[in-house]
Amino acid sequence: MAEENKKPAEKKSMETTATETKFESKVETSKVDDKKIEKKNEVKETSKSNDKPKKIEKKDEAITNGKDLSMSKKHGMYIAKFIKYKTIAQAIADLELVIKFKKVVPFKGEIPHRKGKGMMSGRYPIKASKMFITMLKSLRGNVLVNGMDLDKTKIYLCSSSWASRPRRAAGVRFKRSNIIIRAKEFK
Repeated sequence: MAEENKKPAEKKSMETTATETKFESKVETSKVDDKKIEKKNEVKETSKSNDKPKKIEKKDEAITNGKDLSMSKKHGMYIAKFIKYKTIAQAIADLELVIKFKKVVPFKGEIPHRKGKGMMSGRYPIKASKMFITMLKSLRGNVLVNGMDLDKTKIYLCSSSWASRPRRAAGVRFKRSNIIIRAKEFK
């Protein structure tokens, strides 16, 4: 019986040593993992210190795009022609006058004459003018972010093109157009 009593005690001591070794081996692996992590951090830090600081380049033009706007391509074309080669502030002021029915956007085609000297035919595209004003405000923000002078900046490209036009029953198609406005500094 004494042998039987000794055997379980020996088994317990063997089990405890085995669990202790397992625990120690786990600690060692975690230490190894910490060393690996430290080495990775050191490598990352050295790569950052080797990089030269990037120079911020001054951009020479600002761009804004309007996609799938619900306006007629024809209205977009004539408003684009109306605001081309104007400063952003001047274009916004003119379009606000169009919304108030004080200024006319010149149109071509079978459109009646309007009041004013030198004005042949034109319209007051209010909804399209509002969309253009929001785009011009975003263009003004892009000009400021790019570090350009707002007073010297003029719109040099403004174009309207067809966008995808969703269809419904009976072949009805809604108006959609894409607008691109670009501005750059002129001396």
